[in-house]
Amino acid sequence: MEVRIDQSEKRSWLEINLAQIRRNYKIFKKNIPEKTLVIAVIKADAYGHGDSIIANALTGLGVNFFAVSNIDEAVGLRNAGILCDILILGYSSPIYAKQLAALDLTQTIVSEEYAEALVATGYKIKCHFAIDTGMNRIGINSNSLEASSIIRKYANKLNVQGIFTHLCVADSEDPADIEFTQNQLNTFKIVADSISNLKLSYIHCLNSAGGLRYINQSNIHDSIGKIVRLGIVLYGLKPDSSVALPKGIKPAITWKSVISMVKKIKKGETVGYGRTYVAERDSIIATVTTGYADGYNRKLSNKGFILINGHKAPIVGRICMDQTLIDVTDVPEVRMGDIVILLGESKGFHYDADDMAKDLDTIGYEIMCGISKRVQRFYI
Repeated sequence: MEVRIDQSEKRSWLEINLAQIRRNYKIFKKNIPEKTLVIAVIKADAYGHGDSIIANALTGLGVNFFAVSNIDEAVGLRNAGILCDILILGYSSPIYAKQLAALDLTQTIVSEEYAEALVATGYKIKCHFAIDTGMNRIGINSNSLEASSIIRKYANKLNVQGIFTHLCVADSEDPADIEFTQNQLNTFKIVADSISNLKLSYIHCLNSAGGLRYINQSNIHDSIGKIVRLGIVLYGLKPDSSVALPKGIKPAITWKSVISMVKKIKKGETVGYGRTYVAERDSIIATVTTGYADGYNRKLSNKGFILINGHKAPIVGRICMDQTLIDVTDVPEVRMGDIVILLGESKGFHYDADDMAKDLDTIGYEIMCGISKRVQRFYI
C-alpha cells in the first residue's frame, strides 16, 4: 500500500518503492538456477536507495548475505541491526582488524602483502581472496600455482571462507569482450579447481550482468557460478544499455521536486548564470527547487528536461547549486507548489536513471550514487 507523503514542505525528495525492490529480486531469482545463492550488493548506500532499509526489506525474502564497499558501510549496517554475513569488497586498513573480528565482518584480501598485514594483527579475520583475472584492480595473481600457494599459505592463519573475481565486461556484446569474459571465467575456474580440497564455502565471480548472460553455461553454474553478486539490477537498472532485463524488473525510485516560482519573460531576455539561454519568444519560466548540490547534473543545462503534469519542460539556462529553471510556456496552468518529476513517470512519459545516463554519456550507477544526502528518502 502506498504511504501518503506530505509534499507541502518538501523541496527535493526520492520516493523509493520497496515492493518493487522485492519484486526485482524475486524476478531475478526466477531467471537463474533455483539453488543459486544471491549476495545482495548494497554498497554506496544501496546505490542511493538506503542500505539498511533495503537490507531489511530483503532479509524478509531470505537474503542472508550482503556486500558493501568499505568498513564504514559495514559498521553502519551492524549498528542498524543487520546481523547477516557482510562482505567488504574493498580495502580496510589493518588497524581495523579488531573491529572486523568483533563485528564478524568478512574482509576482501586484496593482495598477499595485505594478507600478511592482517595476520600480523593477531586476529583471525573472516575473508575472501580476490583473484585478479584481468581487470588489474585488486586481487592476487590468477596464475593457478601462485594463487593456490598463496591461498593455502593463509588458509589457517586467517579464516579464509571464499575466493572471488570481478568480470569487467560481462555487460558487453562485443565479440572481443565476450572472449575476454570467457577467459576470465576459465582462469577463475582453474584457480577454484586448484584449491577444491580446501572446500571453501563461497566461490563467486558473477555480477548482475554475468548472472543474466553467463550463469546457464553448464561449466559455469556447476562449479564457479553457484553464487551471484546482485547489484544494479536489484534496483531496476541495466548494467549496460545492451543488457535486456527480465520482464517486470523496473526502477524503484521517483525523484520529485517542486515549483517555487513562475514568471513571464519577454523574447530576447536571458535566463540564469552566464546568460546562456536567450528566450526566442515570450515565455513562462518556472523555478524548480533542485540543483547540482542535490546531485542533479549540471551538464543537463540547456539540454535536459523535467516532467510536469504529463509534459516535458525543457531546462533553460545553467543548472544552479540549489535550483533549476524550466520553460513551461507550453504546459497549462503551472503554479507555485506544483510537483515535478526529475526521474520517474508522469502520464505516459518515462525518464529513469538509465535514460539520464544516456543523455550524459555515463551510467545509471553514477546517476543514482550521485543523488546527495540532502535529497530526502521516503519509502512506499
